[in-house]
Amino acid sequence: MPQFDPTSFASQLFWLAVTFIALYFLLSRLVLPRISEVMEKRSERIANDLERAEALKTETEAVIEAYEAALAKARSEASAVIAKATSDIATLSAKRQAEFGEELAMRMVAAEERISKAKQQAESQIREIAVDIAADVAERLTGKAIDAESAAQAVDTQMKGNG
Repeated sequence: MPQFDPTSFASQLFWLAVTFIALYFLLSRLVLPRISEVMEKRSERIANDLERAEALKTETEAVIEAYEAALAKARSEASAVIAKATSDIATLSAKRQAEFGEELAMRMVAAEERISKAKQQAESQIREIAVDIAADVAERLTGKAIDAESAAQAVDTQMKGNG
């Protein structure tokens, strides 16, 4: 192997030093400054992104707080509206129930009056029929005609006695 030949060590060391120095100057003057710039730009961009993320986080927290406050306000307003509606419904229900009670009472009074009139009418018709039947029965049993007034007295006496 030629690289292990001790006679060519001097030339190899010379070219190693020349190549190393050339590579060092090339890297230190051209490549490393560009890499350094890229690294600085990248760290600036990362720092800016972190700042922006922090600002957005703060803004998001503020929006969430505002949303929660609006939600709480809407819930309280909804509760108030529900309470008012419940109160209105209860009031309306009580009013309608009172009106219905009054109407029912008036109908009951009217029905009682109709029943009373019908009862009186039925009693007067029963009396007339009883007088006619009493006069007719008395005539058939006795063979004599009885006047309507004496038959009416007999029926009245019986009706008063039976209640």
